[in-house]
Amino acid sequence: MTKDERPSDSSDFALRQLRALLDSRAAGDDKQLPPERALALQLSVGRRTLRRALDVLEAEGRLWRHQGKGTFLGPRPARADTSVEELSSRTNPLEVMEARLGIEPMLARLAALRASNGDIERLEHLAHKTGTSAATDTDNRELWDGAFHRAIAEAAGNSLLFAFMDMINQIRQDPTWRRLREQARSPAGERTYVHYHHRIVAAIAARDGRGAEQAMREHLEAVRESLVKIMTKPAQDNYDIQTANGQPSNDQGRPAA
Repeated sequence: MTKDERPSDSSDFALRQLRALLDSRAAGDDKQLPPERALALQLSVGRRTLRRALDVLEAEGRLWRHQGKGTFLGPRPARADTSVEELSSRTNPLEVMEARLGIEPMLARLAALRASNGDIERLEHLAHKTGTSAATDTDNRELWDGAFHRAIAEAAGNSLLFAFMDMINQIRQDPTWRRLREQARSPAGERTYVHYHHRIVAAIAARDGRGAEQAMREHLEAVRESLVKIMTKPAQDNYDIQTANGQPSNDQGRPAA
């Protein structure tokens, strides 16, 4: 482009140029467009004008963009399978609690209808272990609590819901989230959770689907309430809790991530 050939500031001109380019490349194998800078030079348009035209074409489904990868012809492809690590980075504890409240009460009700005698014996054992583990270390508490809720999902006999529950449990094992849950714990809260565990198992053993569902919902609401309280505490309060629990802080006095 020479000095006298200034880029056009007309968005309509840029859009027409892009439409023509897409039409010419529609039948080809190369579905990736040049980078923005090169594309703006090729079409003799300004980069801001180019972005506006790209926005329109993306809304029309004629192209799609991926940050760090480029611009591609055609509609955005269906999302590939998402890894647990990626899901964990995109969600947060309150979203996980919403998912658990949507799934686990139903699983408890199904378990009351479908659990075998062996399933019930195992749930009774796990409920007991969640109580005895409450007096020991964090890792032990998390281990038995996760096993208890997973066993209910398994006893429910729905493979799809079990797969959802298994993924949620994997996300809950993220170290940051485990620290957050530990901050939300208290001796009184632990006793309440164990009480709910025994209520849930008793309802399942009695084949009381409605009672099992209600007990699970109340249990998870109590967990969510504890998480909300710790997440909405001022930063200094969170630091004081972590310091009391022996967790490290950074040089600025904030809890370490």
